[in-house]
Amino acid sequence: MLLPGKSVQHSQGAAAQIFADLAPRSAIEWLLAIDVAESSWEIQRYRLLRHKLLDIYRQKAIEAALRRIDLVGIGSECQDEAEYYTLQNALSWRIDPIATSEIETRLAAYGFDQHAISTEVYVQAREVLVLFEGLLNAAQTKRMLLLREIRNQRFLSGPISRSRL
Repeated sequence: MLLPGKSVQHSQGAAAQIFADLAPRSAIEWLLAIDVAESSWEIQRYRLLRHKLLDIYRQKAIEAALRRIDLVGIGSECQDEAEYYTLQNALSWRIDPIATSEIETRLAAYGFDQHAISTEVYVQAREVLVLFEGLLNAAQTKRMLLLREIRNQRFLSGPISRSRL
């Protein structure tokens, strides 16, 4: 499965590079090499999705910081409208470079620097990050086991096979 913005040609090119590096010598090695390529793509997908997710959580952290600044002292009759504008400002922060600069300057004036925002991001995203870490570790372990199996296949079918001894 390709993610949006990824091309079949890019996927096939990366798989071809993996096949060239592994140089499979048998049908079993080809099957293992295909699995190595798929595991490598899984790892790339997980990393890309984790990055995109952190972007979303960064916007949520900006929202939270803006709420702490902009919603203080707002009467309950104006709360919904103020919340709406806070959400719009956070969206503008994400898509408009000028708004980004203005909002970050305003946040910094209230003590919300990039470190504070990043801390908020990681606090909000901690459970999802643990999930992605598990997925990445599992895919990396699978890939390493597959590579080890290719090595074992080559050892068993080396120049002088054990069955020929």
